[in-house]
Amino acid sequence: MQYQKNLLFLKSAFSTENVKVETDYALHWIKEQNQKTAVEVKKIDFNDLKLWGFDKDVAKLSHQTGRFFTIEGIHVQTNWGKVQEWSQPIINQPEIGYLGFITKEFNGVLHFLLQAKIEPGNVNHVQLSPTLQATKSNYTRAHKGKSPAYLEHFINATPNQILLDQLQSEQGARFLKKRNRNIIIKIDEDIQTLDNFIWLTLGQIKQLISFDNIVNMDTRTVISGIPYGDFTEEQIDSLDFYDLKNKNESIEYKLLKSQLLSHRALNSQDEIISYITKQKCKFELNVSHISLANIQDWRIEPNCIRHKDDKFFKIIATEVSIENREVVKWTQPMVEPTQDGICAFVCKEIDGVLHFIVQTKLECGNFDIIEFAPTVQCLTGNYRETPKGELPFLDYVLNIPEEQIIFDTFQSEEGGRFYKEQNRNLLIFAGEEIGIDLPDNYIWMTLNQLQTFIKYNNYINIQARTLISAIQFKK
Repeated sequence: MQYQKNLLFLKSAFSTENVKVETDYALHWIKEQNQKTAVEVKKIDFNDLKLWGFDKDVAKLSHQTGRFFTIEGIHVQTNWGKVQEWSQPIINQPEIGYLGFITKEFNGVLHFLLQAKIEPGNVNHVQLSPTLQATKSNYTRAHKGKSPAYLEHFINATPNQILLDQLQSEQGARFLKKRNRNIIIKIDEDIQTLDNFIWLTLGQIKQLISFDNIVNMDTRTVISGIPYGDFTEEQIDSLDFYDLKNKNESIEYKLLKSQLLSHRALNSQDEIISYITKQKCKFELNVSHISLANIQDWRIEPNCIRHKDDKFFKIIATEVSIENREVVKWTQPMVEPTQDGICAFVCKEIDGVLHFIVQTKLECGNFDIIEFAPTVQCLTGNYRETPKGELPFLDYVLNIPEEQIIFDTFQSEEGGRFYKEQNRNLLIFAGEEIGIDLPDNYIWMTLNQLQTFIKYNNYINIQARTLISAIQFKK
């Protein structure tokens, strides 16, 4: 049964032809969706928020129903890194939301039902989101709006319809222990395709991720968790939907081998588990709640909460008007970055199999102290101001020759909470200039090993999952 599911996903990942709609049409369709939907998002003062406000001691910023999320203050103490104590605002959203896809076979190929969804913080308004993207407050209609489309398919899904079901973390520097249910279900019956929804294959979704800010973060996290199974090289070469011409020179074939081969890895799965277990035991993370008014080095002003040096990020207030939503007008707080970030995986062939340099990273909102992260992850601080040589692999990534870059795109963070945040995402193919020995909190892993850890909660962070979702096995 699982093998058949794996093949369904794998075939869909290779399918950019024999599809319900062409990828070029999808790009045109997204542009049309943008043009026909009126959007207005403007920054306002905190006093102009409706149904939101600070409590009497300015301890937190919350909705009057107690639902959705709160902006709170935390004090952090750790023995990780150079800065081992600080305070900051953070989003506290303890609800577990749905990020879900309905899938269905057309012409023998699995297609995914995507939604053209506008979030207030999106750089370009419309992005492709999962079929269902809803917090618990949304799908229980705490906003008094309409129920999200297709919700009943997920609530009533039977076990044999579920292809994937995982809990996954969100940004550990901005959310406090936030997780979502990532789920994919498969249906056989015909359903109505609403005007702002479109059927695409996994291969087409991956093609669209190669464009800046087209596929949203929630789509990327769900498809990153898709399992493709374990194969031998002989089984890989026998896949009848794969063109094997010039396979050994193809980076796509190298990525496919790294994804499907469960052996020939430099480090065994048990060794990797032991490695991260030691890290979680070695490093401490103590997070205590404090009043927003008492956050050291942060200022509460009429229109924002900001760091005294204008670093990291701001908390702002917005007034939003969007057509074609469950609620069409509202106000809410959002997180605004002070700069773009950069996330990159560096990979290299070891014993004929691509391995990725993965770092273990502590972030204050992590559910279990440490998560695996990309080789380079610079989001909250300005990486352009990082002293040369201070951060492993950053200088290497910033100065890499173009011919070694496999992909290079800007991708948005979640537009429901983050205001116009986009980060540069790169995958880099290294040669002999990168040795086998790595710094203490870095380890080599194959794509197959990364995929194995994704299916368990709180191992692979969302920045790493975003990069993994962009990997294509076919040009």
